[in-house]
Amino acid sequence: MSLDTPTDFATRCGLQSADRQQHIQHVLALVQASGLEWVRLAWCDVHGMLRGKTWVASELASAFAQGIGMVSSLMLKDSSDRTVYKVFEVGLQHELPGFEGASNLLMLPDPHSFKILPWAEKTGWLQCQPWFPNATPVPFDTRLILQAALSRLKERGLGLRCGLEVEFHIYRLKDPLHGADLDPEQAAWPGQAPQVSLVHPGFNLLNELWFDRAEEALRVVKHTAQALGLPLLSLEIELGPSQVEAVFQVTDAMTAADNMVLFRSAVKQALHRAGYHATFMCRPPFEHIMSSGWHLHQSLYDLQTGRNVFMRHSPQELQAAQHLPSDDARQTLSDMGAQYLAGLLAHAAGSTAFCTSTVNGFGRFKPNALAPQSILWGRDNRGALLRVIGAPGDSATRIENRLGEPAANPYLYMASQIYAGLDGIDQKLSAPPATQAPYASEATHLPSSLGAALQCLAQDSALCQAFSANFVSYYQRIKASEQARFDQAPDKMEFHRREYFSRI
Repeated sequence: MSLDTPTDFATRCGLQSADRQQHIQHVLALVQASGLEWVRLAWCDVHGMLRGKTWVASELASAFAQGIGMVSSLMLKDSSDRTVYKVFEVGLQHELPGFEGASNLLMLPDPHSFKILPWAEKTGWLQCQPWFPNATPVPFDTRLILQAALSRLKERGLGLRCGLEVEFHIYRLKDPLHGADLDPEQAAWPGQAPQVSLVHPGFNLLNELWFDRAEEALRVVKHTAQALGLPLLSLEIELGPSQVEAVFQVTDAMTAADNMVLFRSAVKQALHRAGYHATFMCRPPFEHIMSSGWHLHQSLYDLQTGRNVFMRHSPQELQAAQHLPSDDARQTLSDMGAQYLAGLLAHAAGSTAFCTSTVNGFGRFKPNALAPQSILWGRDNRGALLRVIGAPGDSATRIENRLGEPAANPYLYMASQIYAGLDGIDQKLSAPPATQAPYASEATHLPSSLGAALQCLAQDSALCQAFSANFVSYYQRIKASEQARFDQAPDKMEFHRREYFSRI
Protein backbone atom coordinates (compact mmCIF):
# COMPACT_ATOMS: atom_id res chain seq x y z
CA MET A 1 0.00 0.00 0.00
CA SER A 2 1.33 3.45 -0.92
CA LEU A 3 2.11 5.80 1.93
CA ASP A 4 -0.17 8.46 0.42
CA THR A 5 -3.16 6.14 0.02
CA PRO A 6 -6.17 8.02 1.48
CA THR A 7 -7.20 5.01 3.53
CA ASP A 8 -3.97 4.61 5.48
CA PHE A 9 -4.18 5.21 9.22
CA ALA A 10 -1.73 8.13 9.37
CA THR A 11 -3.83 10.01 6.81
CA ARG A 12 -6.99 9.37 8.84
CA CYS A 13 -5.17 10.86 11.82
CA GLY A 14 -4.35 13.96 9.78
CA LEU A 15 -0.59 13.38 9.91
CA GLN A 16 0.40 12.76 6.31
CA SER A 17 1.79 16.19 5.51
CA ALA A 18 4.37 16.79 2.80
CA ASP A 19 6.99 17.36 5.50
CA ARG A 20 6.21 14.03 7.17
CA GLN A 21 6.30 12.22 3.84
CA GLN A 22 9.68 13.74 3.02
CA HIS A 23 11.14 12.70 6.37
CA ILE A 24 9.70 9.19 6.04
CA GLN A 25 11.40 8.73 2.69
CA HIS A 26 14.66 10.03 4.17
CA VAL A 27 14.42 7.56 7.09
CA LEU A 28 13.60 4.62 4.83
CA ALA A 29 16.57 5.44 2.59
CA LEU A 30 18.88 5.82 5.59
CA VAL A 31 17.71 2.52 7.09
CA GLN A 32 18.49 0.74 3.82
CA ALA A 33 21.82 2.50 3.26
CA SER A 34 22.94 1.76 6.83
CA GLY A 35 22.03 -1.91 6.55
CA LEU A 36 19.81 -1.79 9.62
CA GLU A 37 18.11 -5.06 10.52
CA TRP A 38 15.45 -3.76 12.85
CA VAL A 39 14.02 -0.57 14.32
CA ARG A 40 12.79 -0.09 17.86
CA LEU A 41 9.47 1.76 17.96
CA ALA A 42 9.31 3.32 21.41
CA TRP A 43 6.69 5.19 23.42
CA CYS A 44 7.00 7.04 26.75
CA ASP A 45 4.57 5.86 29.44
CA VAL A 46 3.08 7.92 32.26
CA HIS A 47 6.07 7.11 34.50
CA GLY A 48 8.54 8.47 31.94
CA MET A 49 9.78 5.01 30.92
CA LEU A 50 10.18 3.87 27.32
CA ARG A 51 8.22 0.87 26.08
CA GLY A 52 7.75 -0.39 22.58
CA LYS A 53 8.14 -3.04 19.92
CA THR A 54 10.97 -3.90 17.57
CA TRP A 55 10.12 -4.21 13.88
CA VAL A 56 12.21 -5.70 11.13
CA ALA A 57 13.50 -2.93 8.92
CA SER A 58 11.71 -4.15 5.80
CA GLU A 59 8.31 -3.51 7.43
CA LEU A 60 9.04 0.05 8.57
CA ALA A 61 7.10 1.72 5.74
CA SER A 62 3.98 -0.10 6.87
CA ALA A 63 4.49 1.09 10.45
CA PHE A 64 4.68 4.71 9.27
CA ALA A 65 1.46 4.36 7.30
CA GLN A 66 -0.68 2.02 9.37
CA GLY A 67 0.83 2.24 12.85
CA ILE A 68 1.66 -0.69 15.11
CA GLY A 69 -0.69 -2.28 17.61
CA MET A 70 -0.11 -1.88 21.35
CA VAL A 71 -2.18 -3.28 24.19
CA SER A 72 -3.99 -0.34 25.78
CA SER A 73 -3.50 -1.61 29.34
CA LEU A 74 0.14 -0.45 29.09
CA MET A 75 -1.24 3.02 29.79
CA LEU A 76 -2.98 1.80 32.95
CA LYS A 77 -0.05 0.35 34.88
CA ASP A 78 1.55 1.55 38.09
CA SER A 79 5.31 1.61 38.66
CA SER A 80 5.40 -2.15 39.38
CA ASP A 81 3.74 -2.89 36.02
CA ARG A 82 0.45 -3.94 37.62
CA THR A 83 -2.68 -2.84 35.76
CA VAL A 84 -4.51 -0.46 38.09
CA TYR A 85 -7.87 -0.43 36.28
CA LYS A 86 -10.06 -3.54 35.96
CA VAL A 87 -10.06 -3.75 32.19
CA PHE A 88 -12.12 -6.95 31.98
CA GLU A 89 -15.08 -5.80 34.07
CA VAL A 90 -18.32 -4.24 32.89
CA GLY A 91 -18.42 -0.46 33.09
CA LEU A 92 -14.87 0.45 32.13
CA GLN A 93 -16.13 1.64 28.74
CA HIS A 94 -17.90 4.46 30.56
CA GLU A 95 -14.96 5.37 32.80
CA LEU A 96 -12.19 4.92 30.19
CA PRO A 97 -13.71 4.52 26.73
CA GLY A 98 -11.34 2.76 24.37
CA PHE A 99 -9.54 0.78 27.07
CA GLU A 100 -12.07 -1.94 27.84
CA GLY A 101 -10.92 -5.52 27.39
CA ALA A 102 -7.26 -4.43 27.08
CA SER A 103 -8.11 -3.43 23.52
CA ASN A 104 -5.59 -2.22 20.97
CA LEU A 105 -4.12 1.22 20.47
CA LEU A 106 -2.10 2.14 17.40
CA MET A 107 1.34 3.71 17.67
CA LEU A 108 2.47 6.06 14.89
CA PRO A 109 6.22 6.74 14.61
CA ASP A 110 7.53 10.29 14.31
CA PRO A 111 10.05 10.26 11.43
CA HIS A 112 11.79 13.35 12.83
CA SER A 113 12.88 11.31 15.88
CA PHE A 114 14.90 8.68 14.02
CA LYS A 115 18.21 7.62 15.59
CA ILE A 116 20.71 4.85 14.98
CA LEU A 117 21.55 3.32 18.35
CA PRO A 118 25.31 3.40 19.00
CA TRP A 119 25.35 0.44 21.41
CA ALA A 120 23.10 -2.01 19.50
CA GLU A 121 24.20 -3.59 16.23
CA LYS A 122 22.29 -2.52 13.09
CA THR A 123 19.43 -1.07 15.12
CA GLY A 124 17.40 2.09 14.57
CA TRP A 125 15.01 3.88 16.93
CA LEU A 126 11.85 5.93 16.49
CA GLN A 127 9.60 7.64 18.99
CA CYS A 128 5.86 7.01 18.71
CA GLN A 129 2.61 8.40 20.04
CA PRO A 130 -0.60 6.41 20.64
CA TRP A 131 -3.91 6.79 18.79
CA PHE A 132 -7.26 5.10 19.17
CA PRO A 133 -8.27 2.93 16.18
CA ASN A 134 -10.89 5.56 15.29
CA ALA A 135 -7.99 7.96 14.52
CA THR A 136 -8.40 10.15 17.61
CA PRO A 137 -5.44 10.91 19.91
CA VAL A 138 -5.26 9.21 23.32
CA PRO A 139 -5.78 11.95 25.94
CA PHE A 140 -3.56 10.22 28.52
CA ASP A 141 -0.47 10.38 26.29
CA THR A 142 1.92 12.60 28.24
CA ARG A 143 3.72 13.87 25.14
CA LEU A 144 0.33 15.08 23.91
CA ILE A 145 -0.10 16.87 27.25
CA LEU A 146 3.09 18.89 26.69
CA GLN A 147 2.14 19.58 23.08
CA ALA A 148 -1.14 21.07 24.32
CA ALA A 149 0.66 23.22 26.90
CA LEU A 150 3.10 24.49 24.28
CA SER A 151 0.13 25.32 22.03
CA ARG A 152 -1.22 27.50 24.82
CA LEU A 153 2.08 29.39 24.82
CA LYS A 154 2.13 29.57 21.02
CA GLU A 155 -1.26 31.32 21.02
CA ARG A 156 0.50 34.15 22.85
CA GLY A 157 3.48 34.14 20.51
CA LEU A 158 5.66 32.48 23.15
CA GLY A 159 7.80 29.38 23.49
CA LEU A 160 9.63 27.72 26.37
CA ARG A 161 13.37 27.08 26.49
CA CYS A 162 14.77 24.56 28.95
CA GLY A 163 18.19 23.57 30.18
CA LEU A 164 18.65 20.26 32.00
CA GLU A 165 20.87 19.45 34.97
CA VAL A 166 20.37 15.78 35.79
CA GLU A 167 21.95 14.01 38.75
CA PHE A 168 22.04 10.21 38.77
CA HIS A 169 24.06 7.27 40.08
CA ILE A 170 26.33 4.82 38.27
CA TYR A 171 27.39 1.54 39.90
CA ARG A 172 29.54 -1.34 38.72
CA LEU A 173 27.68 -4.65 38.42
CA LYS A 174 29.27 -7.36 40.54
CA ASP A 175 28.04 -10.14 38.28
CA PRO A 176 26.63 -8.80 34.99
CA LEU A 177 25.85 -12.25 33.58
CA HIS A 178 24.67 -14.29 36.58
CA GLY A 179 23.50 -11.82 39.24
CA ALA A 180 20.64 -12.46 41.66
CA ASP A 181 18.31 -10.46 39.45
CA LEU A 182 18.89 -13.07 36.71
CA ASP A 183 18.42 -16.14 38.91
CA PRO A 184 15.24 -17.89 37.69
CA GLU A 185 14.70 -19.34 41.17
CA GLN A 186 14.44 -15.82 42.58
CA ALA A 187 12.24 -14.30 39.86
CA ALA A 188 9.50 -12.14 41.34
CA TRP A 189 7.25 -9.17 40.54
CA PRO A 190 9.09 -6.78 40.80
CA GLY A 191 12.32 -8.75 40.66
CA GLN A 192 15.53 -8.69 42.63
CA ALA A 193 17.76 -5.66 42.45
CA PRO A 194 21.25 -6.19 40.99
CA GLN A 195 24.30 -6.47 43.25
CA VAL A 196 26.63 -3.51 42.72
CA SER A 197 29.74 -1.69 43.88
CA LEU A 198 30.67 1.99 43.69
CA VAL A 199 32.50 3.71 40.84
CA HIS A 200 33.75 6.44 43.18
CA PRO A 201 33.63 6.76 46.98
CA GLY A 202 31.93 10.16 47.07
CA PHE A 203 31.81 12.98 49.61
CA ASN A 204 34.37 14.99 47.67
CA LEU A 205 32.46 17.24 45.26
CA LEU A 206 33.96 17.71 41.77
CA ASN A 207 37.08 15.82 42.79
CA GLU A 208 39.29 15.12 39.78
CA LEU A 209 40.59 11.87 41.31
CA TRP A 210 37.03 10.59 41.62
CA PHE A 211 36.33 11.59 38.02
CA ASP A 212 39.30 9.55 36.90
CA ARG A 213 38.02 6.50 38.79
CA ALA A 214 34.61 6.90 37.13
CA GLU A 215 36.03 7.91 33.75
CA GLU A 216 35.44 4.57 32.03
CA ALA A 217 31.73 4.66 32.80
CA LEU A 218 31.42 8.37 32.06
CA ARG A 219 33.09 7.84 28.69
CA VAL A 220 30.27 5.41 27.84
CA VAL A 221 27.74 8.09 28.83
CA LYS A 222 29.50 10.72 26.74
CA HIS A 223 29.84 8.54 23.66
CA THR A 224 26.23 7.40 23.87
CA ALA A 225 24.81 10.91 24.28
CA GLN A 226 26.92 12.44 21.52
CA ALA A 227 26.28 9.58 19.09
CA LEU A 228 22.54 10.18 19.56
CA GLY A 229 22.93 13.90 18.89
CA LEU A 230 22.02 14.93 22.43
CA PRO A 231 23.41 18.38 23.40
CA LEU A 232 25.56 17.21 26.30
CA LEU A 233 27.60 20.02 27.85
CA SER A 234 29.41 18.39 30.77
CA LEU A 235 29.69 15.36 33.03
CA GLU A 236 30.59 16.03 36.65
CA ILE A 237 31.25 14.23 39.93
CA GLU A 238 28.50 14.95 42.45
CA LEU A 239 28.77 14.78 46.22
CA GLY A 240 27.31 11.34 46.89
CA PRO A 241 29.07 7.99 46.43
CA SER A 242 28.78 6.93 42.77
CA GLN A 243 26.72 10.06 42.05
CA VAL A 244 27.31 12.06 38.86
CA GLU A 245 25.61 14.87 36.96
CA ALA A 246 24.94 15.50 33.28
CA VAL A 247 24.36 19.07 32.07
CA PHE A 248 22.78 19.82 28.70
CA GLN A 249 22.69 22.91 26.53
CA VAL A 250 19.44 24.89 26.31
CA THR A 251 16.86 23.78 23.74
CA ASP A 252 13.17 24.28 23.15
CA ALA A 253 11.02 22.47 25.69
CA MET A 254 9.79 19.60 23.50
CA THR A 255 13.30 18.80 22.35
CA ALA A 256 14.51 18.91 25.96
CA ALA A 257 11.73 16.54 27.08
CA ASP A 258 12.39 14.11 24.24
CA ASN A 259 16.13 14.25 24.97
CA MET A 260 15.57 13.49 28.65
CA VAL A 261 13.48 10.40 27.89
CA LEU A 262 16.01 9.08 25.40
CA PHE A 263 19.05 9.93 27.54
CA ARG A 264 17.82 7.98 30.57
CA SER A 265 16.95 4.89 28.58
CA ALA A 266 20.05 4.99 26.37
CA VAL A 267 22.49 5.50 29.24
CA LYS A 268 21.03 2.60 31.21
CA GLN A 269 21.27 0.26 28.23
CA ALA A 270 24.74 1.27 27.08
CA LEU A 271 26.18 1.17 30.60
CA HIS A 272 24.64 -2.22 31.31
CA ARG A 273 26.36 -3.69 28.26
CA ALA A 274 29.63 -2.29 29.63
CA GLY A 275 29.09 -3.90 33.05
CA TYR A 276 27.50 -0.98 34.91
CA HIS A 277 24.13 -0.18 36.42
CA ALA A 278 22.77 3.37 36.13
CA THR A 279 19.79 4.50 38.16
CA PHE A 280 17.77 7.70 37.93
CA MET A 281 15.88 7.04 41.15
CA CYS A 282 16.26 9.89 43.59
CA ARG A 283 17.57 7.98 46.60
CA PRO A 284 19.28 4.62 45.91
CA PRO A 285 18.60 1.98 48.60
CA PHE A 286 21.83 2.33 50.55
CA GLU A 287 22.52 4.01 53.87
CA HIS A 288 25.25 6.40 52.76
CA ILE A 289 23.93 8.21 49.69
CA MET A 290 23.03 11.70 48.54
CA SER A 291 19.71 12.36 46.84
CA SER A 292 19.65 13.15 43.13
CA GLY A 293 17.67 16.05 41.72
CA TRP A 294 16.68 17.23 38.27
CA HIS A 295 17.06 21.00 38.06
CA LEU A 296 15.00 22.51 35.26
CA HIS A 297 16.22 25.87 33.93
CA GLN A 298 13.47 27.68 32.04
CA SER A 299 12.67 30.91 30.26
CA LEU A 300 9.97 32.07 27.88
CA TYR A 301 10.95 33.52 24.53
CA ASP A 302 9.27 35.45 21.73
CA LEU A 303 8.61 33.06 18.84
CA GLN A 304 9.16 35.77 16.22
CA THR A 305 12.31 37.41 17.53
CA GLY A 306 13.74 34.70 19.78
CA ARG A 307 14.19 37.28 22.56
CA ASN A 308 14.15 36.05 26.15
CA VAL A 309 11.02 37.71 27.59
CA PHE A 310 12.19 37.07 31.18
CA MET A 311 15.04 39.54 30.62
CA ARG A 312 14.66 43.20 31.48
CA HIS A 313 16.06 44.80 28.34
CA SER A 314 14.48 48.14 27.44
CA PRO A 315 16.04 51.36 28.81
CA GLN A 316 12.88 51.97 30.85
CA GLU A 317 13.01 48.48 32.37
CA LEU A 318 16.71 48.75 33.12
CA GLN A 319 16.25 52.10 34.82
CA ALA A 320 13.25 50.88 36.82
CA ALA A 321 15.21 47.86 38.09
CA GLN A 322 17.79 50.12 39.70
CA HIS A 323 15.18 51.57 42.07
CA LEU A 324 13.72 48.25 43.23
CA PRO A 325 14.69 46.52 46.50
CA SER A 326 17.29 43.77 46.13
CA ASP A 327 14.74 41.12 47.16
CA ASP A 328 12.21 42.15 44.48
CA ALA A 329 11.98 39.63 41.63
CA ARG A 330 11.57 42.48 39.13
CA GLN A 331 15.10 43.64 39.78
CA THR A 332 16.21 40.67 37.69
CA LEU A 333 13.10 39.48 35.85
CA SER A 334 10.76 41.36 33.53
CA ASP A 335 7.24 41.98 34.80
CA MET A 336 6.10 38.89 32.88
CA GLY A 337 8.98 36.86 34.28
CA ALA A 338 8.13 37.92 37.84
CA GLN A 339 4.48 36.95 37.28
CA TYR A 340 5.58 33.57 35.88
CA LEU A 341 7.76 33.09 38.98
CA ALA A 342 4.79 33.92 41.21
CA GLY A 343 2.69 31.36 39.33
CA LEU A 344 5.31 28.66 39.90
CA LEU A 345 5.21 29.47 43.61
CA ALA A 346 1.41 29.56 43.79
CA HIS A 347 1.12 26.12 42.18
CA ALA A 348 4.28 24.52 43.59
CA ALA A 349 2.38 22.19 45.92
CA GLY A 350 -0.02 21.13 43.17
CA SER A 351 2.73 20.56 40.61
CA THR A 352 4.90 18.50 42.99
CA ALA A 353 3.14 15.26 41.99
CA PHE A 354 4.37 15.81 38.42
CA CYS A 355 7.88 17.00 39.30
CA THR A 356 8.60 14.46 42.05
CA SER A 357 6.52 11.53 40.96
CA THR A 358 7.72 8.54 42.99
CA VAL A 359 7.44 7.60 46.65
CA ASN A 360 11.22 7.49 46.71
CA GLY A 361 11.70 11.12 45.64
CA PHE A 362 10.20 12.71 48.74
CA GLY A 363 13.12 11.73 50.96
CA ARG A 364 15.10 14.46 49.19
CA PHE A 365 13.26 17.43 50.71
CA LYS A 366 15.53 17.99 53.69
CA PRO A 367 17.12 21.18 55.09
CA ASN A 368 20.68 22.17 54.21
CA ALA A 369 20.94 19.47 51.54
CA LEU A 370 21.02 21.63 48.39
CA ALA A 371 17.42 20.55 47.89
CA PRO A 372 14.24 22.53 48.48
CA GLN A 373 12.09 22.08 51.54
CA SER A 374 9.76 25.08 51.34
CA ILE A 375 7.89 27.10 48.73
CA LEU A 376 10.30 30.02 48.38
CA TRP A 377 12.43 31.68 45.75
CA GLY A 378 15.90 33.11 46.03
CA ARG A 379 18.38 35.01 43.94
CA ASP A 380 21.09 32.50 43.02
CA ASN A 381 20.23 30.52 46.17
CA ARG A 382 20.56 26.75 45.81
CA GLY A 383 18.54 26.06 48.95
CA ALA A 384 15.43 27.70 47.54
CA LEU A 385 12.79 25.92 45.48
CA LEU A 386 13.13 28.47 42.67
CA ARG A 387 16.51 30.01 41.91
CA VAL A 388 16.48 33.19 39.83
CA ILE A 389 19.65 33.59 37.77
CA GLY A 390 20.73 36.55 35.66
CA ALA A 391 20.67 40.32 35.66
CA PRO A 392 19.01 43.17 33.77
CA GLY A 393 20.16 42.94 30.18
CA ASP A 394 21.44 39.36 30.54
CA SER A 395 20.00 37.22 27.73
CA ALA A 396 20.55 34.09 29.86
CA THR A 397 18.18 35.32 32.59
CA ARG A 398 16.12 32.35 33.76
CA ILE A 399 14.36 30.53 36.58
CA GLU A 400 15.77 27.26 37.87
CA ASN A 401 13.20 24.95 39.46
CA ARG A 402 14.94 22.56 41.87
CA LEU A 403 11.79 20.61 42.71
CA GLY A 404 12.16 17.75 40.24
CA GLU A 405 13.60 14.27 40.70
CA PRO A 406 15.47 12.64 37.80
CA ALA A 407 12.82 9.91 37.46
CA ALA A 408 10.01 12.39 36.65
CA ASN A 409 8.10 12.23 33.38
CA PRO A 410 9.60 15.23 31.53
CA TYR A 411 6.44 16.00 29.54
CA LEU A 412 4.39 16.37 32.72
CA TYR A 413 7.16 18.22 34.57
CA MET A 414 7.44 20.85 31.82
CA ALA A 415 3.69 21.10 31.22
CA SER A 416 3.16 21.81 34.91
CA GLN A 417 5.65 24.69 34.67
CA ILE A 418 3.88 26.19 31.68
CA TYR A 419 0.42 26.01 33.22
CA ALA A 420 1.55 27.30 36.61
CA GLY A 421 3.53 30.16 35.05
CA LEU A 422 0.73 31.14 32.67
CA ASP A 423 -1.72 31.32 35.56
CA GLY A 424 0.68 33.67 37.32
CA ILE A 425 0.78 35.85 34.19
CA ASP A 426 -2.99 35.77 33.67
CA GLN A 427 -3.71 36.57 37.31
CA LYS A 428 -0.90 39.16 37.39
CA LEU A 429 0.44 37.56 40.57
CA SER A 430 3.24 39.17 42.53
CA ALA A 431 6.14 37.15 43.89
CA PRO A 432 7.00 37.60 47.56
CA PRO A 433 10.45 38.95 48.50
CA ALA A 434 13.41 36.68 47.88
CA THR A 435 14.43 34.46 50.76
CA GLN A 436 17.76 34.61 52.53
CA ALA A 437 16.91 31.62 54.74
CA PRO A 438 15.37 28.90 52.56
CA TYR A 439 15.09 26.42 55.44
CA ALA A 440 13.35 28.76 57.88
CA SER A 441 10.78 26.85 59.91
CA GLU A 442 7.96 29.33 59.35
CA ALA A 443 7.93 28.86 55.57
CA THR A 444 5.26 26.74 53.86
CA HIS A 445 6.72 23.30 53.25
CA LEU A 446 6.42 21.20 50.13
CA PRO A 447 4.24 18.06 50.32
CA SER A 448 6.01 15.39 52.35
CA SER A 449 4.83 12.31 50.43
CA LEU A 450 3.47 11.27 47.07
CA GLY A 451 0.03 10.84 48.61
CA ALA A 452 0.12 14.37 50.04
CA ALA A 453 1.28 15.73 46.68
CA LEU A 454 -1.64 14.03 44.92
CA GLN A 455 -4.02 15.67 47.39
CA CYS A 456 -2.46 19.07 46.69
CA LEU A 457 -2.90 18.47 42.97
CA ALA A 458 -6.58 17.65 43.46
CA GLN A 459 -7.03 20.93 45.37
CA ASP A 460 -5.35 23.03 42.66
CA SER A 461 -8.29 24.00 40.45
CA ALA A 462 -6.16 25.85 37.89
CA LEU A 463 -3.88 22.87 37.28
CA CYS A 464 -6.80 20.44 37.21
CA GLN A 465 -8.51 22.56 34.58
CA ALA A 466 -5.33 22.98 32.53
CA PHE A 467 -4.44 19.27 32.51
CA SER A 468 -8.16 18.31 32.39
CA ALA A 469 -10.09 16.70 35.23
CA ASN A 470 -10.02 13.35 33.40
CA PHE A 471 -6.25 13.28 33.13
CA VAL A 472 -5.74 14.36 36.74
CA SER A 473 -8.14 11.65 37.94
CA TYR A 474 -6.32 9.06 35.83
CA TYR A 475 -2.90 10.20 37.04
CA GLN A 476 -3.99 10.22 40.69
CA ARG A 477 -5.33 6.68 40.44
CA ILE A 478 -2.15 5.34 38.84
CA LYS A 479 0.12 7.03 41.36
CA ALA A 480 -2.12 6.31 44.38
CA SER A 481 -1.60 2.62 43.67
CA GLU A 482 2.15 3.13 44.02
CA GLN A 483 1.72 4.94 47.34
CA ALA A 484 -0.70 2.31 48.66
CA ARG A 485 1.63 -0.58 47.87
CA PHE A 486 4.49 1.24 49.58
CA ASP A 487 2.35 1.86 52.66
CA GLN A 488 1.51 -1.87 52.80
CA ALA A 489 5.06 -3.10 52.14
CA PRO A 490 6.51 -4.89 55.20
CA ASP A 491 10.07 -4.00 54.17
CA LYS A 492 10.24 -0.42 52.90
CA MET A 493 13.89 -0.60 51.83
CA GLU A 494 13.23 -3.75 49.83
CA PHE A 495 10.34 -1.93 48.14
CA HIS A 496 12.77 0.78 47.01
CA ARG A 497 15.25 -1.84 45.79
CA ARG A 498 12.78 -3.78 43.70
CA GLU A 499 10.39 -1.01 42.63
CA TYR A 500 12.92 1.64 41.68
CA PHE A 501 16.58 0.57 41.85
CA SER A 502 16.15 -2.40 39.55
CA ARG A 503 14.05 -0.49 36.99
CA ILE A 504 14.44 3.29 37.03
